[in-house]
Amino acid sequence: MPTHQQRIRTLVQTLNRYAHEYYTLDAPSVPDAEYDRLYRELEALEAEYPQFRLPESPTQRVGGAVLDGFETVVHAVPMLSLNNAFSPRDDEMGAFDHAEFLAFDERVRKELGVSQVEYAAEPKFDGLAVSLLYQNGILAQAATRGDGTTGENVTENIKTVRNIPLKLHGEKQPALLEVRGEVLMLKADFAALNQRQLEAGQKPFANPRNAAAGSLRQLDSKITAQRKLHFFAYSIAQLSGAERLPESHIEELALLHELGFSLPEGYFGAYTGAAAVLREYERLAEHRPRLPYEIDGMVVKVNSLAEQQQLGFVSRAPRWAIAHKFPAEEALTTVEAIDVQVGRTGAITPVARLAPVFVGGVTVTNATLHNQDEVARKDVRVGDTVVVRRAGDVIPEVVRVLLERRPMQPVDLLGEQMEAKYEPFRLPETCPVCSSVVEREAGEAVARCTGGMLCQAQRAQGLIHFASRKAMDIAGLGDKQIEALVAADVLHSFADIYQLDIAKLQTIKDSKSAATKWAQNILDSIAQSRTPPLARFLFALGIRHVGESTAKQLAAAFGNLDTVRRAPEPILACLPDIGSVVAHAIAHYFRQPAQQKMLDDLLQHVAPQAAEPSPQTRAHAAPEQWLQRLPGIKLSEKRAAELWQLAGSLHALQTDQALPQEWQDWRKQPAHAALLQDIITFTEGLPESSADDVSGSLHPENHPIAGKTFVLTGTLPTLKRDQAAALIEAAGGKVSGSVSKKTDFVVAGEAAGSKLEKAQTLGVAVLSEEELLGMLGN
Repeated sequence: MPTHQQRIRTLVQTLNRYAHEYYTLDAPSVPDAEYDRLYRELEALEAEYPQFRLPESPTQRVGGAVLDGFETVVHAVPMLSLNNAFSPRDDEMGAFDHAEFLAFDERVRKELGVSQVEYAAEPKFDGLAVSLLYQNGILAQAATRGDGTTGENVTENIKTVRNIPLKLHGEKQPALLEVRGEVLMLKADFAALNQRQLEAGQKPFANPRNAAAGSLRQLDSKITAQRKLHFFAYSIAQLSGAERLPESHIEELALLHELGFSLPEGYFGAYTGAAAVLREYERLAEHRPRLPYEIDGMVVKVNSLAEQQQLGFVSRAPRWAIAHKFPAEEALTTVEAIDVQVGRTGAITPVARLAPVFVGGVTVTNATLHNQDEVARKDVRVGDTVVVRRAGDVIPEVVRVLLERRPMQPVDLLGEQMEAKYEPFRLPETCPVCSSVVEREAGEAVARCTGGMLCQAQRAQGLIHFASRKAMDIAGLGDKQIEALVAADVLHSFADIYQLDIAKLQTIKDSKSAATKWAQNILDSIAQSRTPPLARFLFALGIRHVGESTAKQLAAAFGNLDTVRRAPEPILACLPDIGSVVAHAIAHYFRQPAQQKMLDDLLQHVAPQAAEPSPQTRAHAAPEQWLQRLPGIKLSEKRAAELWQLAGSLHALQTDQALPQEWQDWRKQPAHAALLQDIITFTEGLPESSADDVSGSLHPENHPIAGKTFVLTGTLPTLKRDQAAALIEAAGGKVSGSVSKKTDFVVAGEAAGSKLEKAQTLGVAVLSEEELLGMLGN
């Protein structure tokens, strides 16, 4: 009579054999019901005798406890990337141009001193690269590729992938084996997952690769277990204690198959010479649509491991391998209409509505045209026959227009030159969603709706920004909650956040009893946000180009919201670090009546904390400064100073007939006269500057760190980064997010990473928190 321990061992061995037959060999030897019966028996025995549970037990594949985050793993052997070779189709017959691969073959042959090379070729999977470490035959660790040097520990998630052996097959196990391979999602499983997403009212995944990557990086491995991931092994990184060592890549793959790993049966092998490799490439390209998984090319490696070692590496890639990519799949269709979409940030994107066409495994009906410049460059018009490609095999785009098929106007009786039936496309001047003005700033390719929160397309993004930690800091009201509240027609404006109650919040929770505490926590956080510092409030409004630094600048300059709202554009442009583009965005925001109403509604619930306005502001708003920034007249610094010297007073600027005729002509324009009056009224209300202040700036220049640039990295002992940044800026310093030659100091705390390394490389001074506080005088 076998013992319970022996029975558990027998069941584990039997079930793992059945799983290998089912998931790897695709040749099950028993019905599903028999597998399920044995599995339930094993579960019951392990529950009663947990001390006998084996690490390779199939019950370990269902997922465990939810993680707080992934641990970092340092790869003993770096996971390098491959250089790419592309083979575009070079004529209407669809022939491939293999010049890049042939150049690779020539370099390899020359380096090895041979006339022909034996290559191994296999599909280039479109998934996520991972490393699996086995010790004495048992899976000990799994890690993502990461940056090639360090990755994330995803062991618990990898255990849920059914065709990955938890224990290697065979009688004798190697002492150490590191397997490299690709985690992906089969096309059928991807389709089923997206169907479940839609049925649950959730957003479907864009493609199998995104679905696989997102599934593998779930902190809850139970979710990963539900996603049906698949694994293909493609190389051995470390091997010791094996009965025999492979001498070629094909022998490596054969050994991996013996140990229980899946390989792309029928689509890998050894080929002598470039011509044989290219024939296999074209065969794989032809079979690609029928494969059960997504691929985007073929990986070609020198088959001999000794020759691989001889060739070595260049930079971060091996010289003995190349990723021979497929051209993106293309097809012909016609443009039925050109519409515009308004993105979450206001970007206006033209989109071609197409006659349905099957491209790259999916039916395409829309294709992005990117921006007005791109539409004009390709001259895409309604009615055109176009070549459509799935860029990166994901995002459909129009490649080119077949002009010879463009629909033309009928020829008149005189036989004059035909004209195109449809006019060139132009972006609308107003937003199709909210009718706000569409603007395109100088130097930018993208045009944007200026409506901000007034535009329904941008509303959710604006509210998410408003509630974020560095803005109003409303804990618990994150992206998903806000998007759900906007979709439920609960949130329309900033003010609506302050009218939320438990009943409204519970509309986006399945269980109302479970939602009460969650909702109350959000309401408590909303209450705490009602008196924000002015700088945070300005940043929260989401004014274009107004980041944290600019918001602090405005708050320090003007002290209160009313003054900021009234500040004329030329005055705003005078402030340090605020140029004409930013000044225009701020003034435009506060000029819109609908935006003003939305702000007034918000101020019924929120009272931004005013600060003492800086007396130095008047120095920056001196007439010789803002005169240079007036619209409709170009005054250099010298001419502005001369004009002010001639006038001598603000009243004279408005009335003196002896001033230059150019100035008199400018101020006669009603809009210019009104702007001049606004500027004068505004500046007369600013605080007076002392003699000492006039030469100053918005920051105390006498402090030793004034004007210095700091970068913060790592966890500081006592200060949060926001607190440290506030102290530095209060003393006149600047805080940057990246290290460069212009950085003066890097303040490094615990677990400082690449920023510290770059600082040391560039010779930038590194400070501790204690040294920073010493410099600040705190």
